[in-house]
Amino acid sequence: MLPQAIRFLEPELLWLLIVPAGLLLGWIWQLRQRRVDVRRYTRVRILPNHERYAFAGGLSFWLCLILALTCVIGALARPQALVTTVQSAGIDFVILQDGSTSMRVDDVAPDRWQRSTAWLRTFAETLSWSNERVALALFAYRPAPQVRLTKDPNAFFFFLDHLQTEPPFRLEDDTSWDTNIEEGVYWGVKMIDLDAELYGPRRSAKAFVVVSDGQDWSGEVGAALKLARARGVRVYVVGVGTTAGGLIPELPPSPFQRRPTPIHSTLDRRSLRAIAEAGGGRYFELGTERDEVIALKILSDVQQRAQVFQREEIFAELYWLLLATGAGFIALGTLLVKERTQLWWQLAVSISVIALLF
Repeated sequence: MLPQAIRFLEPELLWLLIVPAGLLLGWIWQLRQRRVDVRRYTRVRILPNHERYAFAGGLSFWLCLILALTCVIGALARPQALVTTVQSAGIDFVILQDGSTSMRVDDVAPDRWQRSTAWLRTFAETLSWSNERVALALFAYRPAPQVRLTKDPNAFFFFLDHLQTEPPFRLEDDTSWDTNIEEGVYWGVKMIDLDAELYGPRRSAKAFVVVSDGQDWSGEVGAALKLARARGVRVYVVGVGTTAGGLIPELPPSPFQRRPTPIHSTLDRRSLRAIAEAGGGRYFELGTERDEVIALKILSDVQQRAQVFQREEIFAELYWLLLATGAGFIALGTLLVKERTQLWWQLAVSISVIALLF
C-alpha cells in the first residue's frame, strides 16, 4: 500500500516557505562568515562570532530549527497521500431455513428442525465474521425474515438461541404444511436488493444456503433461481432427513373433525440436488460428512469461485508525520547545545515555535 500522489488541502500556506528559505540563506551566510572568522583567528587574535554571540546558539541548532519550521509549514498545508488498497470484497450469505411441518419429523436425532439449527450454529462458528455478512430467514409457505445482512455474530447467535426446539409456524396453520422454496429464494434476492438500495452496491460474492428436506416443495422455483443467478448469487442446498423418512406429528384431536391420516415424509434428495445445480451451487447432506466439513466446503467453494476483489482509493493525512519530524529536529538541535546559557535560550526558542504552531 504505497502513496501514488500527494495533494495539499491548504496549498496557499506553502507561500510561508519563503520564511525558512530566507533563514536558510542567512544560515549559509553565517556559516561562511564563521569560516572567515576562523581564518582571521589563526592570524589575528580576534574572537569568532560564535563566541562573541554564544547566547544565540550554534549553527547546528539553527539548522535544525529551520528544518523544523519547514516541516511545520508543510503540516499546516494539510498534505494528503493517495493510497490504493486492494482487498477481498467479502461474502454475503443468506441462509434460508425450512420451517415447514415436515421439519418436525424425527428420522434424524433429535428431529430435522433441531438437527438443521445445530448445523447453522456450526456454520456460523466457521466464519471469521471479518469479511462476511449473514442474513437468516425461515420459510414454509411464506418466508419469515429473522436477521438482515450483518457482520455482527452476536445478532445472528441471538436469534439462533431464541429459536425454539420446533419451527415457529403452527401446526394448525395450513400454510405451515407447504415448503415454498421459491418464496424463500425471492426473499433472499429482495434482501440483497434492499441492502444495495440502503448502503450502495457491494462487489461481494453472494450465496444462498437453503437448508431443507425438500418435502412437498411448491412454487416456480426455477424462475426464482434464474433471478438469483442474474444477481450473481449461487445457491447451495443442505439436505436434512433420510430417504426412509418418518411420520409428521399429528394435529391435536378435534371433536369436530375426523382424525387425519398420518403423513409420511422423506428426504427429497433428487429435487434438492436439482435446485443446487440450477442455482450454480452444490448439494450437501447432513450425516454424510461432519458438520464442520460441510460448512468449510461451502465457504471454500464460494471463495474460490467468486475471486471478487474491490479497489478502494483513499487520501491519508500526512500532517502528523511532518509535525513529528519537526519535533524531532527541535529535539536534535537542543541536544547539540554545548553551553548551559545556550540551552535555556534555545529551549525558549523551541517552545515558542511549538506554541506558534498550535
